[in-house]
Amino acid sequence: MGLQNEKIAALSFVTADLNYLAPARDRPRTYTFEPPPGEPRSNIVAEPHNVPIHDVRPISETVSVDREGFALVRHRSSVKNFYDEDEIKRIYYPEAERLIKAVTGADRVSVFDHTVRRRVEGAADRDGGLRQPVARVHVDHTEKSGPQRVRDLIPDEAEHLLKGRLQIINLWRPIRGPLLDSPLAVCDARTVKPGELVASDLVYRDRVGETYSVKYNPDHRWFYVPAMTVDEALLLKCFDSNTDGRARFAPHTAFVDPTTPPDAPPRESIELRTLVFHAS
Repeated sequence: MGLQNEKIAALSFVTADLNYLAPARDRPRTYTFEPPPGEPRSNIVAEPHNVPIHDVRPISETVSVDREGFALVRHRSSVKNFYDEDEIKRIYYPEAERLIKAVTGADRVSVFDHTVRRRVEGAADRDGGLRQPVARVHVDHTEKSGPQRVRDLIPDEAEHLLKGRLQIINLWRPIRGPLLDSPLAVCDARTVKPGELVASDLVYRDRVGETYSVKYNPDHRWFYVPAMTVDEALLLKCFDSNTDGRARFAPHTAFVDPTTPPDAPPRESIELRTLVFHAS
């Protein structure tokens, strides 16, 4: 299951706490805005588990989006300022679409969203508009919300497009590197059982999205890219309509790396979310 054990055993690793979903009676829910009076911003309770997180670089040539659910790629962007929204949409969106199309062989790739994150010590996510690293094991889309994004975003073409294969793939990279603070850990999707993915509501003012929280299993295999550079990027599969055994959902999370130097600059990163269509 997943990457071969002997290959994993040869990899260097760090050991860190990852925040899984604690058992609860209520459906997990998080508000993206100030919740109604008496409601918590989120009812999700973290259950930390100390796990090994392996350096994927030595085996990156053998890791793929369809097999493990993620891939490390070399990609130099022409973007000069990742805090310039216009430059991101004008330059980075087309770059990402070309890259993902080349990697996946898709017929069509469309970026529908992006998030720039800058870690600020003690700040809550979305506090003052700032997006913080998500230090909780999750998947951005679910069996239900993956196709729904197509219906929401491309209503006139949705039913035709959904007759073919749909993937939702994120492109994640550091804005400043080498990234030493709050790196991203990704789980080999083939080590995750369907029952460990728990549908969770993400409440916006105008809609309710759905993501997966994740239950702990000691069989999960975790990987990261130490000191990731700005010319490296991770592809993360967050949905795949194909059910033939290929990876469908790759859990991921930011984590506190115990080897991070105390004077390391806070993490700055960008992720794009893309709809990836295959005609057949």
